[in-house]
Amino acid sequence: MAFAEGTTVELETSVSQIVTMVRRAGGERVGQFHDNDKYHVWFTLDERQMRFSVPLVLEYSGPSRSGNGRAIDQRKWIDQRNRQKGRALMLVIKAKLESVGSGVETFEQAFLANIVMADGKTVYERIQEPLAIEYAGGVPDTLLIGQSS
Repeated sequence: MAFAEGTTVELETSVSQIVTMVRRAGGERVGQFHDNDKYHVWFTLDERQMRFSVPLVLEYSGPSRSGNGRAIDQRKWIDQRNRQKGRALMLVIKAKLESVGSGVETFEQAFLANIVMADGKTVYERIQEPLAIEYAGGVPDTLLIGQSS
């Protein structure tokens, strides 16, 4: 069962709560935008630019009828999945801020994957391919963040 699976909180409301939370934590240049298939939240915190991108559900995937024989409202199903993703994103960012604020992790440890580098890619986007290759090969190697595809 996914977190907030039955939420009624709209995606935009969750994003608004994220913006408020980030600003309270000292974040600056906070913004969000909806791309074709993703929702993005950007902000600067602790002198680092962050980007969180959430893939949106665009198509229904499931049976055409419910267990009682009624037609599935596909738009409602899609909207529900996207509301859930908004709540999950809010929870993730809140947990990272709490972890840093409580001294469980440093800022870099908590947010490393989402730090935006000079080329516009996040740290994760830079290392995802070399990391996958290393794991597939089963041979430990030095993972150089400067290498990008």
